[in-house]
Amino acid sequence: MATVNLTRENFEQTITQNPIVIVDFWAPWCGPCRGFAPIYEQASESHADVVFAKVNTDEEQELAGSFQIRSIPTLMMFREQVILFQQAGALPAAALEQLLTRAKALDMDEVRTEIAAQSESAPPAS
Repeated sequence: MATVNLTRENFEQTITQNPIVIVDFWAPWCGPCRGFAPIYEQASESHADVVFAKVNTDEEQELAGSFQIRSIPTLMMFREQVILFQQAGALPAAALEQLLTRAKALDMDEVRTEIAAQSESAPPAS
């Protein structure tokens, strides 16, 4: 499956209508981004059940800003609209595979229970 280009217009729909979405925030001038692109493309071919998406941070500055992207490439993984992973820097192919395997194996009911427990114990924002 080829990667999907995300924009402000299709981002939310892509995240809400697909069980697992991994997003690569990148820019055309970024050397590490260009180096990571073939690894990302290869993984997209191996995981038809995952949407592999890309956000060009030069063209989608507002979208990148809303996720506080400070360096690129940055990978972000959503499963059932929950952010499971966010990290700046390109991943080696084996690490990307391991991340995908772990994300698919998670019990999302447990994840939501943990998130609820953390937000209940967090001090109120001032």
